[in-house]
Amino acid sequence: MTASQQHTAAEQHAEDGASLISILDELTELVTTARAMPMSASVLVNRAEALDLLDAARAVVPEEIQTADDIVADADAMVQRARQRADKIVEQAHARAEELVANEHVVRLAEERAEQIVTAAEAKAAKLAADANDYCDRQLAQFEIDLNSISAQVRAGREALAARTGRDPVAENA
Repeated sequence: MTASQQHTAAEQHAEDGASLISILDELTELVTTARAMPMSASVLVNRAEALDLLDAARAVVPEEIQTADDIVADADAMVQRARQRADKIVEQAHARAEELVANEHVVRLAEERAEQIVTAAEAKAAKLAADANDYCDRQLAQFEIDLNSISAQVRAGREALAARTGRDPVAENA
């Protein structure tokens, strides 16, 4: 398979919506079903297929990271909209209070009401910001779980490969 064909195959995996986990599963299947060398722990793996799967994995990872970045950006935009809304509410409260300045009694009542509106607006803005942060945190936690799962699968694959070859993967990483 030429480099162009490998690149096209990698793009096809990414376009098919293949996730990193499914690509790693394919790679694991390729290695586990590979033909064994006689009297050896080694196997014959089709280099083009393995490289194609690795290229596909490289193509998918940035997309998943971009998804996480988009989630963070959406949360930031939500917080910004909440702040703008709170500012607008505060501005409206101030405008309303100025209209009521004509009468001393009305002024006192207007100031109390304006304070209530400002407090309520600040509380609502804080709640909207907290909700946006909670949403972002949940999305990032799920992404962290997915990444940990991938890491565990890679580690298990390396350990299985090392066990077949008689190598100690911990000693090699030291």
